[in-house]
Amino acid sequence: MSSNYRNFQNSVPWLILFLEAVFIILFYFLFSADEASGSSISYPAFQDVSHMVIFGFGFFLTFLKRYGFSSTGFNLLITVLGVQCSVLIEGLLVFLLRGTNEGSLKRITKAAMTMTAVVISTGAVLGKTNPVQLILMTVVEIIVFRMSRWINNIFLEVPDNISLMHVHLFGAYFGLAVSSRCSEPLPRSEKNASTPKLDLFSMLGTLFLWVFWPSFNSILALNKRNAIYNTYFALAVSAVSAFVLSALTTKDGRFRMTHIHSAVLAGGVAVGYAAHCIEYPWIAMILGLLASVITILGSYCLQRCLNPVLKIHDTSGVHFTFGLPAVLGALAQVVLFVV
Repeated sequence: MSSNYRNFQNSVPWLILFLEAVFIILFYFLFSADEASGSSISYPAFQDVSHMVIFGFGFFLTFLKRYGFSSTGFNLLITVLGVQCSVLIEGLLVFLLRGTNEGSLKRITKAAMTMTAVVISTGAVLGKTNPVQLILMTVVEIIVFRMSRWINNIFLEVPDNISLMHVHLFGAYFGLAVSSRCSEPLPRSEKNASTPKLDLFSMLGTLFLWVFWPSFNSILALNKRNAIYNTYFALAVSAVSAFVLSALTTKDGRFRMTHIHSAVLAGGVAVGYAAHCIEYPWIAMILGLLASVITILGSYCLQRCLNPVLKIHDTSGVHFTFGLPAVLGALAQVVLFVV
């Protein structure tokens, strides 16, 4: 966490207590007991998304030896606060716009999916922010992301299930924007170092994300079977491509876990927009291949060329892990829509 944390230490419990009190009061006024209880989402599907956000991303970011707790403990803290905040914003919009209430399980599932954007952004600023800054970033990002979804739904007429797939794109670039305003961390030997044990935990988070990604892409999809089918094959090809490209791009021909850690998830990110409407699995497989190539090549180009020029320090590489594959997926969705 930031070296200025001692200046904020006494503010953390009071800020959390204040937010929780506000949430409870607003829940009292906005939600009643006679709301619609039916939902197209099952509890096991919600569990998969929750496992991704809590376990997957929590362990995914445990590669810095001084911020293991920041990536797991603070991830849980901002997630539970952010889910409440997201549900309240949805309820407030329903109240102001006189919309239709959704089932409680669907509402909390969409809130958990929204938190994916926040935890991705956290990866870009890990080691440079204190808990107060993380909590404030969470609240601001949820509000801005909901505004972007509202613009997509109303003006661009993007379906709700597609607009939620923007979490990877939005989270990556929102995090980079915040990171550009943060101070540089101390040299790698002091704060940015890792250990084999933490790298193993980080890879465990990657495996959690890989296993549950088909549920994430299909939970709101109209054609769930198509979404699961295509997501799995895109993930499979991106995983195979990650091992191949890692061996080809290293001097000694060995696998680099930094490549595997990032590129195996690229296919799931890229296919998220169009997974439900892709008719042939080979299209999803090509997306997975291209996403893996973009991720590994991006890790070289961005870290060595672009980031120093823009003065951006992307701690966990969210730009090439989530941002660039999401851009590819958005372009693929546009092409498939036009064709």
